[in-house]
Amino acid sequence: MSNNPTNGASRTGEPPVASVVIPAHDEAEVIASNLSALVDGVEPGSLEVIVVCNGCTDDTAAVARSVPGVHVVEIPEPSKARAVEVGNRATKVFPRVHLDADVRISGADVLRLVAPLIERRVLATAPARQVPLDGCSWIVRAYLEVWDHLPQVRSGLFGRGVVALSEEGQARVDAVSGVMNDDLAVSDAFVDSERLVVAEATVLVWPPRTVESLLNRRVRVATGNVQADRAGVRRRSSATRPATLLRLSLRHPRVAIRLPVFLGVSALARRRAERAVRAGDFSTWLRDESSRVGMHPTQRDLDRAAH
Repeated sequence: MSNNPTNGASRTGEPPVASVVIPAHDEAEVIASNLSALVDGVEPGSLEVIVVCNGCTDDTAAVARSVPGVHVVEIPEPSKARAVEVGNRATKVFPRVHLDADVRISGADVLRLVAPLIERRVLATAPARQVPLDGCSWIVRAYLEVWDHLPQVRSGLFGRGVVALSEEGQARVDAVSGVMNDDLAVSDAFVDSERLVVAEATVLVWPPRTVESLLNRRVRVATGNVQADRAGVRRRSSATRPATLLRLSLRHPRVAIRLPVFLGVSALARRRAERAVRAGDFSTWLRDESSRVGMHPTQRDLDRAAH
């Protein structure tokens, strides 16, 4: 393992407001801009940022280390679960934010996320998601439009790439760790009154661009859902049911038109997932590379879009 000083060291005697744990596997292409967005615009030392590079074959660690105020830890095994475990051991600061390396959120929005935790209003929070669809296949766009209307997708903490936990919330999540769909397990560890989507905070999540990349993601989700069901960590309300799709179709004509695409992609993903389920393979990570190539705008692009 290797490290460099945390951004907490630059504070004038005040502890960080929150810690941010970021598992990263071969994310050299995107991690610098995402880390810069995280640390820029907040007082140095407000956030203790820990990047755990796990099994990287590129220069993710060197790129992350070049961002001022970021603490870097390297482990040899390419395991997100192991990286999160190591990151949790590297800090004692709460609230704790778990952040995927390939999504973008500002430090100011992270502070908005942790405010309800500090105020003890809830145990877990997540931001609103922004999903730019430019450059995506029409099938991907149609699928995601239906998916985004699902009530569990709108109220759950999953599918955002970031979740913030109080110390009590972290302890509860630790009890259900180790499943493939870790963000679903985190979300379903809390009842509605214990979790909150903070509308004032936004995370930028890049979608898959191609049908094959979308299927890779959905096969991973379908496989993980089976594991979560078997482990008893998935709530019934998190499953997509025919009645839910029927109600959405009646309320939203655009959803009804796109529903055949959603059902077709979902059925194909479940069929492809059957092989992994039969083999008991709940560790193979079908990574979507399309969302990492040419999709990440500069900060200037983001500022222009915001105005």
